[in-house]
Amino acid sequence: MLMKSWADTVPADISSMKVERSDEGLFLSANLQFDLPMQVDDALRQGIPIYFAAEAQVQRERWYWSDQQLGTATRYYRLTHQPLTRRWRLHISNNAFTSSSGGLVLGQTYEQLEDALAAIQRISRWKIMEPGQLNGTSGVSVQLRFRVDLSALPRPLQIGALGRSGWNLQLSRTQILEP
Repeated sequence: MLMKSWADTVPADISSMKVERSDEGLFLSANLQFDLPMQVDDALRQGIPIYFAAEAQVQRERWYWSDQQLGTATRYYRLTHQPLTRRWRLHISNNAFTSSSGGLVLGQTYEQLEDALAAIQRISRWKIMEPGQLNGTSGVSVQLRFRVDLSALPRPLQIGALGRSGWNLQLSRTQILEP
């Protein structure tokens, strides 16, 4: 296992973000840059699944009131380590991972943690709105937020993780939609 010093860590950031409008809808592409916090990495290596959430909010700016929410899309990630096979399993879904959640879930297996993280960090043409939901483009912005979903952790870890910076991973960026 490679140990990183504090000087080697990458500052958490959304390095690039592109929002494109087409006849098929509104699409978001982004590159996330982050290193896993030490507690998150340790929990993963002990076989505890870690959940992430990417949320895109589309808002129209209004001068007379708070911004109007036009739409929200959320993508959920579940990353697990399988100790017997020494592989990493990544599941991606548009629905939260619960015992009763249905819907489409994309699963992929990786040999290295870095490869699984690279798949999480690259968001490509994610459809965040249908074409008819967006009328006009003046004053419309898209905010992308990415975080570790502490509410999906097992209950004992939720209690221990709250308020601890070692579990904190949050990225955010806003972009104005070009007309």
